[in-house]
Amino acid sequence: MARRYDSRTTIFSPEGRLYQVEYAMAAIDHAGACVGILAKDGVVLAAEKKSTSKLLENTVSSEKMYKIDDHLACVVAGITADANIIINYARLSSQRHLYQYQEPIPVEQLVAQVCDLKQGYTQYGGLRPFGTSFLYAGWDVQYGFQLYHSDPSGNYGGWKATAIGANNQAAQSILRTDYKAEINVEDALKLAAKVISKSMDSVTLTSEKLEFAYLHRTEKGTIVLKVLDSATLDQLLKDNAEPANDTM
Repeated sequence: MARRYDSRTTIFSPEGRLYQVEYAMAAIDHAGACVGILAKDGVVLAAEKKSTSKLLENTVSSEKMYKIDDHLACVVAGITADANIIINYARLSSQRHLYQYQEPIPVEQLVAQVCDLKQGYTQYGGLRPFGTSFLYAGWDVQYGFQLYHSDPSGNYGGWKATAIGANNQAAQSILRTDYKAEINVEDALKLAAKVISKSMDSVTLTSEKLEFAYLHRTEKGTIVLKVLDSATLDQLLKDNAEPANDTM
């Protein structure tokens, strides 16, 4: 039945489903795991890198983490080429708002604008949905630190902690159990390390396979995105590694 109605995004099935949109959302489940945790003093983002070949040249740019503005960052799960279009649109929208109103764009307003673009690609013929999901971390004067998730359909929502990508159900189960409302950034980093280690298929975790970052406010009041370097990330993973069970 599905094959008769999945050739275009504009065709509803008799059950009221848009199969191409559902396929795009299913593609996210094959991407690297991403975790976002909202703390009382910041937002933590963690992601699994899929491209870990030693032959790849190290670049300044990140594979999964992207800075949109001084007060906004995101992590991506899905098709990177699609994500680049969305990120460039988000950066342009943020700078237009700053130029017009002389103040940073509110976090939810930017997320809504991006999701309006994504929703348009599910409604018009000749287009396909963007095959990528985002976790947005941001801060504004109205609501402080915020964490949002958006999917290829154009839906978005605010979260205290969530996960996308491979094994996201297992990751969200751990978050529901271990997340606390008064968690700080330091503890959120430890929780993110635990969640990402449980959701990844790899046995040994190193900084080559992961990216960690957190958005926080400095003593001077500026919002800064801090990306953990390899040494710091390796130490974090080492400190939070579960001890091996001794066997006789």
